[in-house]
Amino acid sequence: MGTQGTQLQTEAVQCDLPDPQWRLATRIAFRFCFVYFGLFCILTQVSTSLIPLPNVDIPDPSSLPPTRQIVLWTANHVFHIAKPLVYTETSSGDRTFDWVLLFCTLVVAVLATVVWSILDRTRENYITLYKWFRLCIRICLAGQMFAYAWAKAVPLQMPFPYLTRLLEPYGNFSPMGVLWASIGAAPAYEVFAGCAEMLGGILLIVPRTTTLGALVCLADMIQVFMLNMTYDVPVKLLSFHLILLSVFLLAPDVQRLENLFFLNRAAGPSTQPSLFARPRANRIALVVQVLIGVWLMAMNAYGSWIGWHLYGGGSPKSALYGIWNVEQLNIDGQTRSPLITDYGRWRRVIFDAPSRMAFQRMDDSLARYGASIKVDDKILTLTEDDDKNWKASFIFQRPNPDQLILDGNMDGHKVHMQLELFDRKKFLLVSRGFHWVQENPFNR
Repeated sequence: MGTQGTQLQTEAVQCDLPDPQWRLATRIAFRFCFVYFGLFCILTQVSTSLIPLPNVDIPDPSSLPPTRQIVLWTANHVFHIAKPLVYTETSSGDRTFDWVLLFCTLVVAVLATVVWSILDRTRENYITLYKWFRLCIRICLAGQMFAYAWAKAVPLQMPFPYLTRLLEPYGNFSPMGVLWASIGAAPAYEVFAGCAEMLGGILLIVPRTTTLGALVCLADMIQVFMLNMTYDVPVKLLSFHLILLSVFLLAPDVQRLENLFFLNRAAGPSTQPSLFARPRANRIALVVQVLIGVWLMAMNAYGSWIGWHLYGGGSPKSALYGIWNVEQLNIDGQTRSPLITDYGRWRRVIFDAPSRMAFQRMDDSLARYGASIKVDDKILTLTEDDDKNWKASFIFQRPNPDQLILDGNMDGHKVHMQLELFDRKKFLLVSRGFHWVQENPFNR
């Protein structure tokens, strides 16, 4: 009874302790972060990533009224941008629209901070608002980490190079294409990177491991940001802001981290306030946070599983899958070498995805077409993306698995082609694999 009474007295004293007074700079910094990070998360994919529903496209709130009109007006009247801005989804986070949106967000945050600081200048701290805002930032950052983690853990973001990619000269690759192909060719590294991002997200979900999670996320995002900057990947703005969100979560623990890593002192316990005064309420809050984490993990995993079977490594391949060398080409009854064909000097025919195909010309450029293959009727129909009225139709035969014969009409001409399958494993990138023991570097 004596021990219990002492504990109750201690808790009572702690409850009666006045809240600490924040420094003026801390109060101003929090007001700015609250407005700026809050708007950024709400107006970008950070918020939509919290609803990871497969096969459901949720537009970024910034593309909806009234934000869209504000951004377009600012682009026209402040930056004098005359061209129409692209605000629909293009998989780029560095569009002109995004940069102008960032400017608007920054202006609003600065003005709001000034007004808030004047109207609420007597406030000593924002402990209650801070702890709930910190929770929101944790969940938002975790949502982004899970989204990108599963896209790598199930190698979707950077797939293994497609057949057409294997044929393109390295010098024709864009910097982003080099990055995508190199990481895609090493799926084990991509999975490792995804697991590192997933670890950061998992640690963020649990309050006691938030600091460690923020450190992991910071390391992950610095690497991603540098890759985006050096390989010209258009996710620079988002990755930089994920770094800022990680720093925001780490800011209260700077002194503890300094003691641990630099001053050889005890870090001491965390001083972050609990969400509620009662332990039972905090336990319930912890369960809710874990359930949110499980939801984000499960839905992103499910979305990646669907993606793997729709367009990833587990997706269907063309019925004529492979790289086919043009051995003979006959146009309107005249046999011609692939070097002098009227159709761009075809060198190869490539079938990869079920609904696409491509001709490779002698200069290694590619002419891509839509493809419809009826296996039972042995009919191949081609279409052009830019000309809906254009069509080509062939009857195909496969005397053996390594030979393909195409007979049909294309652009008003009768075409006969004899093709021979090229063994994909002859590509060193495909066949080399991994070796524990190497007497000499195999760098080719």
